[in-house]
This record gives sequence, structure tokens and C-alpha cells, in this order.
Amino acid sequence: MLTGHRTWEYENKPIILSTGTIGGPFEANGRIPKDFDTLHGDLWLGQDSYEKAEKVLFEESCIKAIEKAELTKEDIQFIFAGDLINQITPTSFAARTIAAPYFGLFGACSTSMEGLALAAYIVNTGGAKHVLTGSVSHNAAVEKQFRYPNEYGAQKPPTSQWTVTAAGSAIISNEGTGPSVTSATIGRVVDMGLSDPFNMGGAMAPAAVDTIEAHLKDRNLDPSYYDLIVTGDLGKIGQTIAYDLLQKHDIPVTKDQFKDCGLIIYREGQPVLAGASGSGCSAAVTYGHLLNRMKEGEFKKILVVATGALLSPLSFQQKETIPCIAHAVSIEM
Repeated sequence: MLTGHRTWEYENKPIILSTGTIGGPFEANGRIPKDFDTLHGDLWLGQDSYEKAEKVLFEESCIKAIEKAELTKEDIQFIFAGDLINQITPTSFAARTIAAPYFGLFGACSTSMEGLALAAYIVNTGGAKHVLTGSVSHNAAVEKQFRYPNEYGAQKPPTSQWTVTAAGSAIISNEGTGPSVTSATIGRVVDMGLSDPFNMGGAMAPAAVDTIEAHLKDRNLDPSYYDLIVTGDLGKIGQTIAYDLLQKHDIPVTKDQFKDCGLIIYREGQPVLAGASGSGCSAAVTYGHLLNRMKEGEFKKILVVATGALLSPLSFQQKETIPCIAHAVSIEM
């Protein structure tokens, strides 16, 4: 299975059997509302805290994926999932509802592809038949933790990004029909010395390029093999930096081929500054929008490179720089 230094190739090609995507009111007004299974009209989701609302988002995405696969909760053998909140409590509390053996993950916004890589690995090796994976974020909960109290109304610089209120989940199986997971390249931690939490895209871009370069080298592929190479949530600033770095490294990715989940989910005119972010961003865009485009025949081979900034409020207060990571997963019809 190991190809090169850090890539797994899945010879049994685990299937993405079904998905569930849930969004909030801001996402309902975005560019891809039709690619969500459910859209909520308010941020509270009937709960008395934003963290509880985030838990409900993830629960609903899991339940939707299970229903669409015509399975029951008892059919799910493992869960690989996580979020951005302290001790990943929204995901962990949601896992009580599913009641399957659970691996809690923290890869910041890279969690969606970290989970997919691990779920596919388990299924590929015969460790399970049905594995659930996904990630979630909530704008108000994440902004409150990582930046300022929401009520403070602090202005943000143009490099800042808008945290997505969304969840995306998928069931990975050893049988059925659907797109298959063919390989995954596991990221390493890259820290270029940036310390500005309002410029996550700039901090994460080198990690994305490092993983893309490793993936192509390990698999001995030209970028043209993929119809689309999409990063997790670099936004306008990070995507520009990443594209320039790819050209500098003589990796011939084209601008039409190189996209970013953080620039797909919202439309022009929404006040998101440099774009979208959040661990639910790449999860919802991949399991909703991108897989729908694959099923419609628009894409046959895509590489999803989810990026994550591995900082915490405490590390920022202690003036640490921002270590970043990116995990790449190839999905093919």
C-alpha cells in the first residue's frame, strides 16, 4: 500500500457509498446551496449555545449519510471525525448519538481529508465494511474561540476568512456504487514562521504545496492526471501564494485546474473577505458540490488537499508561530 515516502494507494478502491451535507443560513445564500442536503434558517438550530448547534450539524450530516446508504446506525463500525472546538466536543458529543467505535481527530481544517484517508485505509485492509467520516464547523462557535467575542464586533483585515457553518459526512464501504478513494498522501507539519491568525491562507499555502508535490512524486504523476486539484480553504491570499509556489517548483498546474473550497462555497458580494475557512468547509464542498459534479460526469479524477492551521488561542497568546499541515486524497469515478 505504501507508495513512495508518504502515500497510500488503495488497491481495493474503497467506495464513497453516501454522503450528508448540512449548512447554515449564510451558506444558503452562497454559491452552492443546491449541493446541501439540508440548510438551516438560523445559527442556533433550536439549541441554547452555538457549540450545541455545531453538535447538531454533525449529527444531522451523519444521520443523512446513513439514511441515504439505506443502513442503520448499527451498521457503522467506526467513526473518524473532528472539529475545531476545544477537545473536539461537538463531534465527540454527536458520536454518542451514532454509538459506534469512535476515533476523534484534530487536524484543524485538514480534518476532513485526514478522516477520509484513515477511513479508506481501514476499509481497504479489511478492517471494516462501513466507516463513517466527516467534519464540522460553526461560524459563531469558532469565531468566539479563536478570535474575539462575537458581540465585540471587531473589524478584520482583508486577509481574514469567514468560518463556514456546515458539516459534511461520508460512509466509506468495501462494496456498492459511487466514486472510489484511490490514494492518500499524508501531510507533514510545515511552519514558515507566520504568526498572524488573520492570515491563515498565507500560513497554510506552503503545506498545501508540499503535500501536492509529494503526492505527484510518490505516484509518479503529472498534474494533468487530475481534472481538478482543489485545496481545503486557502482563500484568495493562500491560493495565489500556493499557485505561485507550484510554478516556482516547476509543477505545471493550470489556473483552471487549481481551485479552492474556500472560494467555491460563497458567491461574490458576500462579506467573507479573503474567502471561507473552517473544518466544515472542505467537508461540505467535497461531499456535496464536488462529488455531485463527479456523478454528473464533469470530473472523473480529483485531488482534494485539505489544509489546516494547527494553532490554538493559547499558542497565539504565547507568541508561537503557526504550524500547518495538508492531507491529500484522490477520488476517482
